[in-house]
Amino acid sequence: MIPVYYQLEEGDSLDQRAAPNSRGLRRSAADHSSPDAAIEMARILDEPPVLVPEVLHGDTRLTRKWAHGGLQEDYMRGVAGHVAVGCHEGQHAISWRIENKRLTSRTNSKGFTLIPRGVDGHWNIAGPVVVSHVYLTQERLQICADEIAGGRGVEILPRVAFADPAVAGLLEILSHEATRDSASSRLFVEQAIDLLCSRLIREHSSFGSLPAPVRKGGLAGWQVRRVTTFMRENLEQHIGLNELAALVGLSRFHFCTAFRHSTGQTPHAWLTVQRMRRARELLAHSGLSVTEVALAVGYETPSAFTAAFRTIVGVTPSGFRRAL
Repeated sequence: MIPVYYQLEEGDSLDQRAAPNSRGLRRSAADHSSPDAAIEMARILDEPPVLVPEVLHGDTRLTRKWAHGGLQEDYMRGVAGHVAVGCHEGQHAISWRIENKRLTSRTNSKGFTLIPRGVDGHWNIAGPVVVSHVYLTQERLQICADEIAGGRGVEILPRVAFADPAVAGLLEILSHEATRDSASSRLFVEQAIDLLCSRLIREHSSFGSLPAPVRKGGLAGWQVRRVTTFMRENLEQHIGLNELAALVGLSRFHFCTAFRHSTGQTPHAWLTVQRMRRARELLAHSGLSVTEVALAVGYETPSAFTAAFRTIVGVTPSGFRRAL
């Protein structure tokens, strides 16, 4: 993937008006007029975000890891979406002053920073850091909130280098996947973002003050069979979560949760099992080369196919064929 570097657009200024909300956090007067998060980051940082060109579901954007210098009372305006920041290198004092409230911590690889949409303030970072960002729209987060909170409104909470190894781990995974130019990784990336949204709603929003929602069950047997049949008939194609969820008439987030509840596996893992099953059949009963088998079951490169096959089967495709 070719990275995109955001530059500050002419006309951006520091005097955009903002008004405090009911929680005392300053929010832009209207979210629709708030600046794009990546552009605002490029305005205040000495090195702009390295944005991956591909736009994911719900206009979600990822960055690669990149290094930028410290900040000293730099003012960041409230932006249109939510920003989750993973810090991969650098341990420095960090603070965010929002109105008369100051959040302080120390950057580290087990914590993350969360900037809710529309919240502005002044930032201090004592030294250079290596970071990655996930830019989430309200629409993408609301899909998750609708499932977890039963459609009730939730508010994302500001976090500064907040200790949460689960979120930090997901941000590390997504920063790694952002360097891969492979259609086969999209399903995995979308699921990882769904997990990130779920964690943010459950642990880093006002959801904790709401009554616990009733837990929903898994898929019916016919729904699992329909999804599995579709996978087996389209192994050589890119298969997306939206397609699978539409087969059984569910939202993507509800589908992923229900599928795992029913099968004990994620849709991505289930798809990989189906691909390896077909690959074993082709290796045993056809004259196709390993490369041709890889293409037939949806892998773009023999190396990716070999790695997945070894993980599931325990040997390489060539070793499996020799053992026969």
